[in-house]
Amino acid sequence: MSKQFRKYLDLMPLVAILRGITPSEALEVSACLRAAGIRIVEVPLNSPDALKSIELIAQQYGDQMLVGAGTVLSAEDVKAVYDAGGQLIVSPNTDVGVIKTARELNMVCLPGAATPTEVFNAHAAGACGVKAYPAEMITPAVIKSWQAVLPKNFVVLPVGGVALENMDSYWTVGAGGFGIGGGIYQPGKSIEDIQSSATAYVEKMNALISG
Repeated sequence: MSKQFRKYLDLMPLVAILRGITPSEALEVSACLRAAGIRIVEVPLNSPDALKSIELIAQQYGDQMLVGAGTVLSAEDVKAVYDAGGQLIVSPNTDVGVIKTARELNMVCLPGAATPTEVFNAHAAGACGVKAYPAEMITPAVIKSWQAVLPKNFVVLPVGGVALENMDSYWTVGAGGFGIGGGIYQPGKSIEDIQSSATAYVEKMNALISG
C-alpha cells in the first residue's frame, strides 16, 4: 500500500463518492466534506464534466485530501485523471491495464472486485486494495473469508449499499473503510444536508475505530 493512501486512510477511512456533481458546486461540496473530516474524494467519470471538477478540487485541496476519479474503465481514463491532477483511481471492475497504468503513474488504485479471483488478480497487478462492489451482494461473511487469505495490508472497502446501520457488521470482520455515495451526496441535495450526512458518517466511523 502506498504511503499516501495509508496516510489518508488513517485520517478517515471513508471515500465520499460525488456521482453527478458539477464543476460549479465541486469546491463548495469539497470544503463541506473536508470540514466534516472526510479526506478522500472520488468524482465518477460519468458525472458532468468530471475532469474539470477533479481539477478544481485537486488544485484547491490536493495537499489536504486524496482526490481522484471513479468509474475509471480504461488506461486512457487513468491518464486523463492524472493530467487533471487526480491521484486516486477507482473502478467498478478489475482491469489489469487500468491498475498497471495507475501504478506506473504512482496513483492510488482501488479496482472493484466481487470474487476471490478478482481480489487476487487486483493484488497481483499492484492495486492498493479493492472496493468490494456491489456490497449489497457481498456480505460481511464473504469479506471475512477474503480476509482469512489476503495479505494483512491489503485493504477491502465495501461500496454500494453501505449505510450507517450496516457499517458495524463489515467493520468487525475486517473491512478497511467504506465508500459512501448517495448517503452523503446526491445531485440537488443542499449543502446543509451534505454537511449533516458527512458528519454522521464521520462520527459513526470514529465510533467504530475507537471500539
